[in-house]
Amino acid sequence: MSGHSHWATIKRRKGAADAKKGQAFSKCAKALMLAARKGTDPNMNLALRYALDEARACNMPKDSVERAIKKGAGELEGQQIQEAVYEAYGQAGVAILIETVTDNRNRTSSEISKVVERHGGRMGQPNSVAWMFTKRGMIVVSGFKDEEKLMDIALGAGADDISPTDDGFEVITPPDKFEAVKKALDEAKIPMARSELTQQPQNFVPLGESDARKVLGLMEALEEHDDVQKVHANFDVPAEIIEKLQAE
Repeated sequence: MSGHSHWATIKRRKGAADAKKGQAFSKCAKALMLAARKGTDPNMNLALRYALDEARACNMPKDSVERAIKKGAGELEGQQIQEAVYEAYGQAGVAILIETVTDNRNRTSSEISKVVERHGGRMGQPNSVAWMFTKRGMIVVSGFKDEEKLMDIALGAGADDISPTDDGFEVITPPDKFEAVKKALDEAKIPMARSELTQQPQNFVPLGESDARKVLGLMEALEEHDDVQKVHANFDVPAEIIEKLQAE
């Protein structure tokens, strides 16, 4: 595994993704507020549906979900937020795409720059790394071993690719087939550990232990920033190095 899916796997193993529930709720609330600007019906608003899925995945309380949606729709007073995407380079030229939701672009831009530089990276100009990524749907299937059945259902619903992981499979879809594949897997009772729209790298940068340590440190620091929603990167680290770093 490489790039974003590799980073997501590392986070799950370390438990970092759910280490700070309050921060997770804050990120989900911002995503809900932003999505709700386009409508409050998840059947008509795919962005809201995806944001609701993320909120459920982090066990966000129902009243907090409803409050965030009302704020985004203008039914309640709240902060004015907007999307901002930043591009950067890590060690060994690793390309990093940073998605944020913020109420102050200048503050967020300054803080993201400081995080990147503090960890040995540098900021890039617009589209300096974005062109290296393609938007895709990603569904992680766990606890399911019948690859042939999974292929029949997923590919039949429009998935592009299926690859094995440590405890299951990763299904990649075009963005417009993401919901159809999820629905097909759900109807077939195939367990999905996680599903999201992500940015898939077109190529990968292999890292040794020293560079991997620095890049993973930068990725973690970016993820911990309150305004950061998702971080995508095109690094590839051998399993033995990952295991060594996680054991420290």
